[in-house]
Amino acid sequence: MSVSETIPGELVTLGWREWVSLPQLGIDQVKAKVDTGARTSALHGFAIEEFFEDGVQRVRFRIHPIQKDNVTEITCEADVVDRRVVRDSGGHEELRWVIRSLIRIGPHEWPAEFTLTSRDDMLFRMLLGRTAMKNRAVVNPGRSYLVGKKKKKRVAGA
Repeated sequence: MSVSETIPGELVTLGWREWVSLPQLGIDQVKAKVDTGARTSALHGFAIEEFFEDGVQRVRFRIHPIQKDNVTEITCEADVVDRRVVRDSGGHEELRWVIRSLIRIGPHEWPAEFTLTSRDDMLFRMLLGRTAMKNRAVVNPGRSYLVGKKKKKRVAGA
């Protein structure tokens, strides 16, 4: 099987946290909390700007992809799917942009929707919610990094 969707009927087993990439957004890797308590997936995003390109509504946003690092930034662009009111775990409601991107965990890849919200004060820059995992994955809450592996940093000249 190439890097593509999982085989129908086969569910990938994820740990409670996984290394994930979002290739369409230029995010090589981000540590995600696999959260079956969250219906919607959330991605750290700040300085969000709406714009139109060829009549298509889009957003440009920045992300700090590395946990506990508010200096490293990536600028991303994506088509807008929707704007939705989302209630966080504390019961607070927030109007968020919704985007769609391919998610890649190890050799598995599929499209998923993400809401954009500031997660600078959160331990994980991404939550993978149950809607994105439906019919694709199950979670072993006692294990971590069952599929997504941290990519080794390349040394210059190597």
